[in-house]
Amino acid sequence: MNPALILDLAAVAVFALTGALVASRAQLDIVGFVFVACLTAVGGGTLRDLFLDRNPVFWVASPSVIFVATAAAVTVFFTAHLLESRYRAILWLDACALAVAVPAGVAVTQALGQPWPIVVFMGVATGCFGGLMRDVVCNEVPLVLKQGELYVTAAFAGSVAATLAGPWLGAGAGLALCGAVTFGLRAGSMAFGWQLPVYRARPPRR
Repeated sequence: MNPALILDLAAVAVFALTGALVASRAQLDIVGFVFVACLTAVGGGTLRDLFLDRNPVFWVASPSVIFVATAAAVTVFFTAHLLESRYRAILWLDACALAVAVPAGVAVTQALGQPWPIVVFMGVATGCFGGLMRDVVCNEVPLVLKQGELYVTAAFAGSVAATLAGPWLGAGAGLALCGAVTFGLRAGSMAFGWQLPVYRARPPRR
């Protein structure tokens, strides 16, 4: 099976779990769970494929993607109440999904022969836009915009690592490094408080 498709399927499964958990916090019905899970699961990859004029988009070419996301949503609908902290589960599952989705975006874009700036941008887009759609639809503060946290930065660093190391280590090792860098930075931000400087405006003069 195509490595890019394997990564896409893995990202779909984990992002769908995060979407369903966010739906549980919003107390939606099972249809709402499935909708939010599918939106989260395919949102970033869909935008990537549209930007790249890749026809058909990945989940139309492989409809099993939607079944994977739906199964994840239904599972969470019946089990979410067992979690002690759904928000913490969302954070860590989202970090795992990001670490898979960014390499998926990089792999697809490299396979199309795009130059490295496009590869980096598509890695970031694939990793970040599904979660952004999820949070906006469910009226949550988007994780990608949390003050100072490493999210887009983690995706960007992972994409750059893949483009720099791929020619030296090989495509597979480059993608593995991409996922490791992305997850390491995101996890470090959550566990140890790593963050970027935040703009603080001076008080207005009277």
